[in-house]
Amino acid sequence: MKKLVLGVVVVAVVGLVVWQAHRRIVAAGGQKGPQRAGAPVAVETQPIRKGEIRDIGVFTGSLVPKSQFVVAPKVTGWLKELLVDIGDGVGRNQIVAVLDDEQFTRQVQQATAELQVARANVENSSSDLDLAKREYERVTALREKQIASAAELDTVSAAYSSAQTRLKVAQAQVEQKEAALKVEELKLSYTKVQAFWEGGDPNRIVGERFVDEGALVSINQPIVSILENNPLTAVVFVIERDYPKMTIGQAATVTTDAYSGKTFVGTIRRIAPLLKESSRQARVEIEVPNVDHLLKPGMFVRTRVEFDRHDDATLVPITALVRRAGKEGIFLLEKTAAADAGSQTPGGPGSQPAASAFQARFIPVTTGIVAGQVAEVVEPLISGVVVTLGNHLLENGSPVILPKSLPAADAERRATNGGTQAGGSR
Repeated sequence: MKKLVLGVVVVAVVGLVVWQAHRRIVAAGGQKGPQRAGAPVAVETQPIRKGEIRDIGVFTGSLVPKSQFVVAPKVTGWLKELLVDIGDGVGRNQIVAVLDDEQFTRQVQQATAELQVARANVENSSSDLDLAKREYERVTALREKQIASAAELDTVSAAYSSAQTRLKVAQAQVEQKEAALKVEELKLSYTKVQAFWEGGDPNRIVGERFVDEGALVSINQPIVSILENNPLTAVVFVIERDYPKMTIGQAATVTTDAYSGKTFVGTIRRIAPLLKESSRQARVEIEVPNVDHLLKPGMFVRTRVEFDRHDDATLVPITALVRRAGKEGIFLLEKTAAADAGSQTPGGPGSQPAASAFQARFIPVTTGIVAGQVAEVVEPLISGVVVTLGNHLLENGSPVILPKSLPAADAERRATNGGTQAGGSR
């Protein structure tokens, strides 16, 4: 029993010794943490500057004609002559092709002959009507004198009415034959195929040829296509982020690889009222003047649309922006108390300040336009030097080591000015 109690006491004493040793080790490790956390961080910096920044959207697309249609015949026939070819200019209502018209000419001749027959029938019916009318008037006069019988009067009256009806039928046949002649004449005119359009540029160009002379073309079979190339339309597609920035009438610059270094100016004319579900993009049409006809439909183009511009903006490198505690901000370089006391590293005048001469202060910012590698800071008003490399290792107030390329005097001046302005703006 005594041995058991002694064993318990020994175990308790050993446990107490181990626990105290563990506390000392933890305490020693806890003292090293702040020392490592407070070690200066080597960083790179750049000065905050004032300047112009623009929010520009860059889009790619293709050129299409402002209008395009195909010329096709309204009747079936052999293509006798093609008067235009690819690249030829075409005016409004110009004849571009001629079909073989022999069949249609004969049909016109036949319709003309039938019309002449119908008109002759009208003359014949008119003569019969005159005879019937005179006979009716004669019998009527005799009946009044009780010379002719009632039966004779009924007979001539029926003949007179029949003659009137035959004349009306003959006249209707004349109108029918006249209409048929006009139809055949219209078909004959269709053998001369015209390029017809209303409005727009009165002078256009042939884009494609679909058939050759001698081919048998049917109704509505394309012969050539007609393009309106001045102006052209640049078709681009914009994503949801840029869609609200687009407005009708905005200016846009257009470039193409075909004319390196040359810029064409256009205007946004149409914006689709919907975005395609498959691409989440909306169609935007930009009208581009093409007076010299340098641009051609189908060319690949790049368009630039300026959404906004600030002339005197506060600009920082995009690499200076970091997030701390859910807030976006920058680390601004400022002097420490040791630097104010005049401490310097050995090396004489003009040497690099001590590692603790500068520190980085985190300042939450509100950004505006972001263009390329530069971002606009809208709030607060800041100036001085910001950390652009190594800021992911920093916390508010962390000491930093400056690059050798930044002279000590210049760094001190910028840090002093920057810290004063930033502090005042907050």
